[in-house]
Amino acid sequence: MTQALALGIDIGGTNTAFGIVNRRGEIIAKGNMPTTGHDTPHHYIAALRHELTPLLDSAGRENFEGVGIGAPNGNFFTGEIVFAPNLPWRGVIPMAKMIGEALNLKAVLTNDANAAAIGEMTYGVAKGLRDFIVVTLGTGLGSGFVANGELIYGHDGFAGELGHVIAVREGRICGCGRNGCLETYASATGIVRTANEWLAERNTPTVLRAMQPNITSRIIHEAAMQGDVFALEIFEFTGKILGQTLADTITITSPEAIIFFGGLAKSGDMLFDHVRTHIEHNLLNIYKNKVSLMQSALPDADAAILGASALVW
Repeated sequence: MTQALALGIDIGGTNTAFGIVNRRGEIIAKGNMPTTGHDTPHHYIAALRHELTPLLDSAGRENFEGVGIGAPNGNFFTGEIVFAPNLPWRGVIPMAKMIGEALNLKAVLTNDANAAAIGEMTYGVAKGLRDFIVVTLGTGLGSGFVANGELIYGHDGFAGELGHVIAVREGRICGCGRNGCLETYASATGIVRTANEWLAERNTPTVLRAMQPNITSRIIHEAAMQGDVFALEIFEFTGKILGQTLADTITITSPEAIIFFGGLAKSGDMLFDHVRTHIEHNLLNIYKNKVSLMQSALPDADAAILGASALVW
Protein backbone atom coordinates (compact mmCIF):
# COMPACT_ATOMS: atom_id res chain seq x y z
CA MET A 1 0.00 0.00 0.00
CA THR A 2 1.48 3.33 -1.06
CA GLN A 3 1.38 6.50 1.00
CA ALA A 4 2.36 10.10 0.39
CA LEU A 5 5.75 10.85 1.93
CA ALA A 6 7.93 13.87 2.48
CA LEU A 7 11.63 14.04 3.21
CA GLY A 8 12.59 16.52 5.94
CA ILE A 9 16.21 17.71 6.26
CA ASP A 10 17.56 19.83 9.12
CA ILE A 11 20.98 21.31 8.32
CA GLY A 12 22.62 22.28 11.60
CA GLY A 13 25.96 23.92 12.26
CA THR A 14 27.43 20.61 13.43
CA ASN A 15 25.13 17.84 12.21
CA THR A 16 22.50 17.27 9.54
CA ALA A 17 19.42 15.26 10.54
CA PHE A 18 16.91 13.86 8.05
CA GLY A 19 13.73 11.83 8.15
CA ILE A 20 10.96 10.38 6.02
CA VAL A 21 7.58 11.63 7.23
CA ASN A 22 4.01 10.73 6.29
CA ARG A 23 1.02 13.07 6.31
CA ARG A 24 0.13 12.08 9.89
CA GLY A 25 3.48 13.42 11.07
CA GLU A 26 4.96 10.00 11.73
CA ILE A 27 8.69 9.68 11.08
CA ILE A 28 9.05 6.29 9.48
CA ALA A 29 12.83 6.42 8.98
CA LYS A 30 15.55 8.85 9.97
CA GLY A 31 19.29 9.33 10.15
CA ASN A 32 22.04 11.92 10.44
CA MET A 33 25.47 12.87 9.17
CA PRO A 34 28.07 15.58 9.95
CA THR A 35 27.53 18.97 8.36
CA THR A 36 31.19 19.76 8.84
CA GLY A 37 34.12 18.10 7.10
CA HIS A 38 33.01 18.89 3.54
CA ASP A 39 35.19 21.40 1.71
CA THR A 40 32.44 22.77 -0.52
CA PRO A 41 28.63 22.65 -0.66
CA HIS A 42 28.99 20.29 -3.64
CA HIS A 43 30.98 17.81 -1.54
CA TYR A 44 28.32 18.10 1.17
CA ILE A 45 25.50 17.44 -1.32
CA ALA A 46 27.33 14.37 -2.65
CA ALA A 47 27.69 12.98 0.89
CA LEU A 48 24.04 13.77 1.66
CA ARG A 49 22.84 12.02 -1.50
CA HIS A 50 24.95 8.98 -0.57
CA GLU A 51 23.24 8.83 2.86
CA LEU A 52 19.72 9.42 1.54
CA THR A 53 19.63 7.20 -1.54
CA PRO A 54 19.08 3.90 0.36
CA LEU A 55 16.30 5.48 2.46
CA LEU A 56 14.51 6.93 -0.55
CA ASP A 57 14.80 3.69 -2.52
CA SER A 58 13.51 1.54 0.35
CA ALA A 59 10.49 3.81 0.89
CA GLY A 60 9.74 3.97 -2.83
CA ARG A 61 10.72 7.10 -4.69
CA GLU A 62 7.34 7.28 -6.38
CA ASN A 63 5.75 7.99 -2.98
CA PHE A 64 7.64 11.22 -2.31
CA GLU A 65 5.97 14.55 -2.90
CA GLY A 66 9.13 16.51 -2.19
CA VAL A 67 11.82 17.49 0.27
CA GLY A 68 11.64 20.27 2.86
CA ILE A 69 14.85 21.75 4.24
CA GLY A 70 15.56 23.75 7.39
CA ALA A 71 18.89 25.59 7.39
CA PRO A 72 20.61 28.54 9.08
CA ASN A 73 19.86 31.78 7.20
CA GLY A 74 17.60 29.83 4.85
CA ASN A 75 15.40 32.04 2.68
CA PHE A 76 11.95 30.59 2.04
CA PHE A 77 11.38 32.81 -0.99
CA THR A 78 14.63 32.07 -2.87
CA GLY A 79 15.64 28.65 -1.54
CA GLU A 80 19.09 29.99 -0.73
CA ILE A 81 21.27 29.86 2.37
CA VAL A 82 22.65 33.39 2.68
CA PHE A 83 25.85 34.14 4.62
CA ALA A 84 25.19 31.62 7.40
CA PRO A 85 27.80 32.28 10.13
CA ASN A 86 27.52 28.82 11.69
CA LEU A 87 28.01 26.79 8.51
CA PRO A 88 31.44 25.89 7.11
CA TRP A 89 30.75 27.57 3.73
CA ARG A 90 30.42 31.28 3.04
CA GLY A 91 28.38 33.31 0.61
CA VAL A 92 25.05 32.51 -1.01
CA ILE A 93 24.31 28.82 -1.55
CA PRO A 94 21.31 27.77 -3.72
CA MET A 95 20.72 24.81 -1.40
CA ALA A 96 17.11 24.00 -2.39
CA LYS A 97 18.06 23.86 -6.07
CA MET A 98 21.15 21.75 -5.38
CA ILE A 99 19.34 19.23 -3.16
CA GLY A 100 16.31 19.10 -5.45
CA GLU A 101 18.49 18.30 -8.46
CA ALA A 102 20.61 15.78 -6.55
CA LEU A 103 17.56 13.85 -5.32
CA ASN A 104 15.27 14.58 -8.27
CA LEU A 105 12.59 15.92 -5.91
CA LYS A 106 10.75 19.20 -5.54
CA ALA A 107 12.62 21.08 -2.79
CA VAL A 108 11.53 23.86 -0.43
CA LEU A 109 13.79 25.54 2.13
CA THR A 110 13.33 27.79 5.16
CA ASN A 111 15.27 28.96 8.18
CA ASP A 112 15.99 26.06 10.56
CA ALA A 113 14.30 27.79 13.49
CA ASN A 114 11.26 28.57 11.33
CA ALA A 115 11.08 24.87 10.51
CA ALA A 116 11.17 24.09 14.24
CA ALA A 117 8.32 26.57 14.79
CA ILE A 118 6.24 24.89 12.09
CA GLY A 119 6.93 21.52 13.72
CA GLU A 120 5.86 22.80 17.14
CA MET A 121 2.72 24.40 15.71
CA THR A 122 1.72 21.27 13.83
CA TYR A 123 2.75 18.48 16.20
CA GLY A 124 4.14 19.94 19.44
CA VAL A 125 3.35 22.06 22.49
CA ALA A 126 2.38 25.04 20.29
CA LYS A 127 -0.54 23.16 18.76
CA GLY A 128 -3.53 25.49 19.11
CA LEU A 129 -1.42 28.58 19.86
CA ARG A 130 -1.61 31.52 17.47
CA ASP A 131 1.08 33.77 18.94
CA PHE A 132 4.37 32.28 20.10
CA ILE A 133 8.13 32.33 19.59
CA VAL A 134 10.35 29.28 19.22
CA VAL A 135 13.94 29.81 20.39
CA THR A 136 16.48 27.17 19.41
CA LEU A 137 19.50 27.01 21.71
CA GLY A 138 22.03 25.00 19.73
CA THR A 139 25.38 25.79 18.13
CA GLY A 140 23.89 29.25 17.57
CA LEU A 141 20.59 30.80 18.62
CA GLY A 142 17.72 30.66 16.14
CA SER A 143 14.13 31.77 16.39
CA GLY A 144 10.79 31.48 14.65
CA PHE A 145 8.00 34.00 15.26
CA VAL A 146 4.34 33.07 14.82
CA ALA A 147 1.79 35.89 15.04
CA ASN A 148 -1.94 35.62 14.39
CA GLY A 149 -1.41 31.98 13.45
CA GLU A 150 1.13 32.67 10.71
CA LEU A 151 4.89 32.33 10.57
CA ILE A 152 6.50 35.74 10.05
CA TYR A 153 8.91 35.80 7.09
CA GLY A 154 9.13 39.53 6.41
CA HIS A 155 9.36 40.99 2.94
CA ASP A 156 12.64 39.24 2.13
CA GLY A 157 12.34 35.94 4.02
CA PHE A 158 14.71 36.87 6.86
CA ALA A 159 12.38 38.02 9.64
CA GLY A 160 12.91 36.74 13.18
CA GLU A 161 16.70 36.62 13.60
CA LEU A 162 16.68 36.90 17.38
CA GLY A 163 20.17 35.40 17.64
CA HIS A 164 21.54 38.49 15.94
CA VAL A 165 19.88 41.08 18.10
CA ILE A 166 22.66 43.04 19.83
CA ALA A 167 22.38 41.90 23.45
CA VAL A 168 25.63 43.52 24.66
CA ARG A 169 26.78 46.70 22.93
CA GLU A 170 30.39 46.37 21.73
CA GLY A 171 30.37 42.83 23.08
CA ARG A 172 31.81 39.60 21.72
CA ILE A 173 32.63 39.27 18.04
CA CYS A 174 30.04 37.15 16.25
CA GLY A 175 30.44 34.95 13.20
CA CYS A 176 28.21 37.42 11.35
CA GLY A 177 30.94 40.05 11.72
CA ARG A 178 29.19 42.26 14.29
CA ASN A 179 29.70 42.53 18.05
CA GLY A 180 27.49 41.52 20.94
CA CYS A 181 24.91 39.28 19.20
CA LEU A 182 22.70 37.31 21.56
CA GLU A 183 23.92 33.96 20.25
CA THR A 184 27.48 34.77 21.32
CA TYR A 185 26.19 34.62 24.92
CA ALA A 186 23.06 32.42 24.98
CA SER A 187 23.87 29.31 22.95
CA ALA A 188 25.93 26.18 23.42
CA THR A 189 28.98 27.94 22.01
CA GLY A 190 28.15 31.16 23.86
CA ILE A 191 28.08 29.55 27.28
CA VAL A 192 31.45 27.89 26.54
CA ARG A 193 32.87 31.29 25.55
CA THR A 194 31.72 32.66 28.89
CA ALA A 195 33.44 29.83 30.73
CA ASN A 196 36.73 30.24 28.87
CA GLU A 197 36.75 34.04 29.21
CA TRP A 198 36.07 33.89 32.94
CA LEU A 199 38.67 31.18 33.50
CA ALA A 200 41.25 33.43 31.84
CA GLU A 201 40.21 36.44 33.94
CA ARG A 202 39.64 34.87 37.36
CA ASN A 203 41.32 32.56 39.83
CA THR A 204 38.03 31.16 41.13
CA PRO A 205 38.30 27.48 42.12
CA THR A 206 36.25 25.31 39.73
CA VAL A 207 36.35 21.82 38.30
CA LEU A 208 36.08 23.40 34.85
CA ARG A 209 39.68 24.59 34.92
CA ALA A 210 40.94 21.03 34.61
CA MET A 211 38.59 20.45 31.65
CA GLN A 212 40.23 23.04 29.38
CA PRO A 213 40.47 23.15 26.40
CA ASN A 214 37.68 20.60 26.03
CA ILE A 215 34.86 22.39 27.89
CA THR A 216 31.38 21.91 26.41
CA SER A 217 27.97 23.19 27.46
CA ARG A 218 27.19 19.70 28.76
CA ILE A 219 30.31 19.71 30.96
CA ILE A 220 29.33 23.12 32.36
CA HIS A 221 25.85 21.79 33.11
CA GLU A 222 27.24 18.70 34.84
CA ALA A 223 29.54 20.87 36.96
CA ALA A 224 26.60 23.09 37.93
CA MET A 225 24.55 20.02 38.85
CA GLN A 226 27.37 19.05 41.23
CA GLY A 227 27.16 22.48 42.87
CA ASP A 228 30.21 24.10 41.27
CA VAL A 229 29.72 27.79 42.16
CA PHE A 230 31.59 29.01 39.08
CA ALA A 231 29.40 26.93 36.74
CA LEU A 232 26.24 28.04 38.53
CA GLU A 233 27.28 31.67 38.05
CA ILE A 234 27.74 31.03 34.31
CA PHE A 235 24.14 29.85 34.08
CA GLU A 236 22.92 32.86 36.04
CA PHE A 237 24.80 35.21 33.70
CA THR A 238 23.51 33.42 30.58
CA GLY A 239 19.93 33.48 31.88
CA LYS A 240 20.22 37.19 32.60
CA ILE A 241 21.39 38.07 29.08
CA LEU A 242 18.72 35.86 27.49
CA GLY A 243 15.95 37.05 29.81
CA GLN A 244 16.70 40.74 29.28
CA THR A 245 16.67 40.30 25.50
CA LEU A 246 13.44 38.28 25.54
CA ALA A 247 11.76 40.97 27.64
CA ASP A 248 12.43 43.41 24.79
CA THR A 249 11.32 40.85 22.22
CA ILE A 250 7.97 40.27 23.92
CA THR A 251 7.01 43.90 23.37
CA ILE A 252 7.07 43.38 19.59
CA THR A 253 4.65 40.46 19.05
CA SER A 254 3.15 39.93 22.54
CA PRO A 255 3.38 36.12 22.42
CA GLU A 256 1.38 33.70 24.55
CA ALA A 257 4.43 31.51 24.97
CA ILE A 258 8.14 31.22 24.28
CA ILE A 259 9.12 27.65 23.46
CA PHE A 260 12.73 26.53 23.89
CA PHE A 261 14.33 23.81 21.85
CA GLY A 262 17.86 22.42 21.51
CA GLY A 263 20.70 21.04 23.61
CA LEU A 264 21.13 23.99 25.97
CA ALA A 265 17.38 24.00 26.67
CA LYS A 266 17.87 20.65 28.43
CA SER A 267 19.46 22.57 31.29
CA GLY A 268 15.89 23.18 32.44
CA ASP A 269 15.29 25.29 35.54
CA MET A 270 19.00 25.80 36.09
CA LEU A 271 18.86 28.20 33.14
CA PHE A 272 15.19 29.11 32.88
CA ASP A 273 14.67 30.17 36.49
CA HIS A 274 17.12 32.99 35.72
CA VAL A 275 15.57 33.64 32.30
CA ARG A 276 12.10 33.94 33.86
CA THR A 277 13.34 36.24 36.63
CA HIS A 278 15.02 38.64 34.21
CA ILE A 279 12.14 38.60 31.75
CA GLU A 280 9.65 39.63 34.42
CA HIS A 281 12.03 42.16 35.97
CA ASN A 282 12.48 43.92 32.62
CA LEU A 283 8.97 43.65 31.18
CA LEU A 284 6.63 46.54 30.63
CA ASN A 285 3.77 46.16 33.15
CA ILE A 286 1.13 45.36 30.52
CA TYR A 287 3.02 42.17 29.58
CA LYS A 288 3.89 40.90 33.06
CA ASN A 289 2.85 37.34 34.01
CA LYS A 290 1.25 36.76 30.61
CA VAL A 291 3.94 34.80 28.78
CA SER A 292 4.52 31.10 29.41
CA LEU A 293 8.01 29.63 29.08
CA MET A 294 7.79 26.10 27.68
CA GLN A 295 10.20 23.42 26.53
CA SER A 296 9.66 21.56 23.31
CA ALA A 297 8.00 18.20 23.79
CA LEU A 298 9.47 16.94 20.52
CA PRO A 299 12.79 15.07 20.43
CA ASP A 300 15.70 17.33 19.49
CA ALA A 301 16.06 16.43 15.83
CA ASP A 302 12.39 15.71 15.20
CA ALA A 303 10.97 19.22 15.58
CA ALA A 304 13.03 20.57 12.71
CA ILE A 305 12.56 17.41 10.64
CA LEU A 306 8.79 17.54 11.06
CA GLY A 307 8.68 21.26 10.38
CA ALA A 308 10.83 20.94 7.30
CA SER A 309 8.74 18.08 5.97
CA ALA A 310 5.55 20.09 6.52
CA LEU A 311 6.84 22.59 3.95
CA VAL A 312 6.28 19.92 1.33
CA TRP A 313 2.56 19.60 2.11
